Amino acid sequence: MENQENQLNIELSEEIAEGIYSNLAIISHSSSEFVVDFIRIMPGTPKANVKSRIILTPEHAKRLLFALQENITKYEKQNGKIKIADNTFAPPVPMGFGGGEA
Repeated sequence: MENQENQLNIELSEEIAEGIYSNLAIISHSSSEFVVDFIRIMPGTPKANVKSRIILTPEHAKRLLFALQENITKYEKQNGKIKIADNTFAPPVPMGFGGGEA
C-alpha cells in the first residue's frame, strides 16, 4: 500500500488534451527561471503569436532536457534518425514561410 501513497493523480481536461501545434520555440532565461515560448508560424503571415508559454526553474529545465533526450533516443531507435536541415539547432526565421528567404 505504500506505493499508492507515492502516486500522483494527473488529470487532463479535453481542452488541454487537444494540444497546441507549434513549429517554433524561443527559449530565454534569467538566473532563476527558463521561459519557453511556443509559437506557430503560418505561411504568408508576417505575424506569429505565442501560443503557449512555459516557465521552469533551472532544475526542471534540465530535467526536461534529459527527458527529451531520452525520448528522442527511443524514437530514433524505432523510427530512424531525425534529420535536421543544415544540422543546425537554430532554424532561421521565418523558416521559408511567407515567400521570404530562409
